[in-house]
Amino acid sequence: MTPAQIAPQTLAQKIIARASQQPRVEPGQIVTCQVDLVLMHDSSGPRRVKSRLEALGAKVFDPSKVVLVSDHFVPATDPESAEILALTRRWAKEQQIGHFYDMQGICHVMLPQQGHLQPGMFLVGGDSHSPTGGAFGTFMVGIGATEMTGVLATGEIWIKVPHTIHINWHGELQHGCSAKDIMLFLCARLGMNNNYKVMEFGGSTVAAMSMYERMVLCNMSAELGGKTGIIAADQTTTDWIRQTGQPVAGDALSWQSDAAAPYEAVHDFDASTLVPQIAAPHSPENTHPVTEFARTPIHQAYIGACTGAKLSDLHMAAEVLKGRKVQTGTRLLIAPASVKTTEAATKDGTLATLTEAGAILLPTGCGACAGMGAGAIANGENCLSSTSRNFKGRMGSPDSNVYLGSPYSVAAAAITGEITDPRQFLAGSSQ
Repeated sequence: MTPAQIAPQTLAQKIIARASQQPRVEPGQIVTCQVDLVLMHDSSGPRRVKSRLEALGAKVFDPSKVVLVSDHFVPATDPESAEILALTRRWAKEQQIGHFYDMQGICHVMLPQQGHLQPGMFLVGGDSHSPTGGAFGTFMVGIGATEMTGVLATGEIWIKVPHTIHINWHGELQHGCSAKDIMLFLCARLGMNNNYKVMEFGGSTVAAMSMYERMVLCNMSAELGGKTGIIAADQTTTDWIRQTGQPVAGDALSWQSDAAAPYEAVHDFDASTLVPQIAAPHSPENTHPVTEFARTPIHQAYIGACTGAKLSDLHMAAEVLKGRKVQTGTRLLIAPASVKTTEAATKDGTLATLTEAGAILLPTGCGACAGMGAGAIANGENCLSSTSRNFKGRMGSPDSNVYLGSPYSVAAAAITGEITDPRQFLAGSSQ
């Protein structure tokens, strides 16, 4: 082998090289990749691509490689939403999309819950938070409707090989801190303009995380401005895949960055020093420790979305809320991320704990995170949300204010009616 052939590579380079049928690729190189799987939802999917495909006289390249999820307009709250969902259902039938999950959960949660992800895959999704899939050792990027049309017609997409930034977290998170706090901290520390970079997460903190928490890291790589997020596969990854009933690919654990991989930058952080973080309006980058927001009134506390309503998130909220009540004058709304999440939270008593505290259960779906359906906030109201974005007007009135925090912090605010350090409600906290 020549030196060029044995030079170390990042995990992202290795996956792109396989997908483009190249022995290796270098940052900045433009290659055409074969797509292993396509993810779409009702908002960005058929209503955007149907007419484009028809104009081209094209059909879906391989229906078995398409996952379609209805999650944005469900359940329909007006005639327009109902028509969008009806079109989505018709298109799924016309194109023989076998993996169509209708009102079953949020697409970024459904994909791993249904066992569609394997380390080393190259995937695209019609949503900016598609990098969530990178938690399973895949390279997954979000694309727009025009690019999606091309992928659906050909099964291919061109990509410029991105540089990788490696982010190491070491040590144990304090009780009351989570992956959400890590990502809000990083939005403030690294900024939101890491354009076209792969954010690769590693270190002992990440290794100790559940897959749910790893999904948050990769999901919110979008808030850092990254092309995608990625975490190398390990035993935790393969255990999850097996629990979905799917076999694990034989090479699953081989998808790793080389020891001397050519990272553009490497950052190291101590998780034990991190305290709960809150992002103030109107950007995730506007993040500070929770103690800087004391006495900020909260009218609505929202636990929902792909980032903040998975089973582990509901467990965090329940731990804070158990035996306590939501403050009068504050609404606590909870929209579980999937039907399976609701089922599991019902069986283990989590939903009972939440509703006994005064939480209002909403349907599964993207809902209030994207300003759709129930949960919109009014002029002058403050909302603390477990979602990933707090841009002006995103969850309702442009004159409202959205703060971001972990499910721990959202639950704590629901109890006190104001932004509060959640550690005071947790046994064994170091506060």
